Amino acid sequence: MELKNYTQQYEQQTVELWNRCCTFDPIDVKKFRRQALFDDNFDPSLAWVALDQDRVIGFIYGTKRKFPYLERGLEPERGWINVIYVDPSYRKQGIGQKLYDQVESGLKELGCKNITLGAYSPSYFFWGLDPDHYSDSVKFFIKNGYQPVDHHYSMGKDLHGFEIPEDTLARKKADEEEGYRFLNFDYSYSLELLEFLKEEFGGGWKRNALLAMQANTAEDVILLVTDPEQKICGFCMRAIDGNPMRFGPVGVAKNLRNKGIGSILLDLQCFEMEKKGIYRMYFVTTDETGKRYYERHGLSVIREFEVYKKEI
Repeated sequence: MELKNYTQQYEQQTVELWNRCCTFDPIDVKKFRRQALFDDNFDPSLAWVALDQDRVIGFIYGTKRKFPYLERGLEPERGWINVIYVDPSYRKQGIGQKLYDQVESGLKELGCKNITLGAYSPSYFFWGLDPDHYSDSVKFFIKNGYQPVDHHYSMGKDLHGFEIPEDTLARKKADEEEGYRFLNFDYSYSLELLEFLKEEFGGGWKRNALLAMQANTAEDVILLVTDPEQKICGFCMRAIDGNPMRFGPVGVAKNLRNKGIGSILLDLQCFEMEKKGIYRMYFVTTDETGKRYYERHGLSVIREFEVYKKEI
């Protein structure tokens, strides 16, 4: 067995092994390239394969930002382990540990003082460790000094036969009588929306909307709310990664968050999706408070993630 830095000569084998090991999260070559190789911060020095002669039997890659991520900047002390896996027939031979040690050492040399598992924005494959489907990985990282720092939920809902609830329609009508307007995105709102998202929610939300505008899909995937002064006060989006079923984010201006506008947007977006023949909606991550909120809207938990972190 030997370790080598990843090159594209190992691409097909790496993806095939991914699908044998990460069985709950299969990918194809295009997704691998898009989210790993073509990410601005991909660094071959942090990507390693384990080889048995010319056969790929393990893979790991980590990330350290080389380019600023919106208002987060370079996050100079932070590193990530994006994924690690070893061929099942080669496990319990220390191969995963050797792969891990290479990347932790490389992140240290680049100035990282902590490492997060998954949860790398914007190109994450995993929001953390999934204890229900990858329990051996949880044990491996705990052994290497990682501690859980946050718990997240993926949730979803079937949209066959979805109807906007009567109470939602009544609240929408009452809000409209006060001067609020619920509307599909129009490009005349572009700059105002980008500023609203940056100020209220941060650069990640702004980036999602900007990408939809650049791709000329914003009118199809974004809903807005304007207040009685005709200023944007609410926003809902879907398909942020190109998957039409992916819901969110959804958010309302801080001073209006107890008014129920977000719930109206959620139901309106579900109905828009159903009209387009999209009969399933899901999102990747929310916290405990969000889980309770979405359960009230008929969503159920699909999956749970534990975010793990280590100081190095």
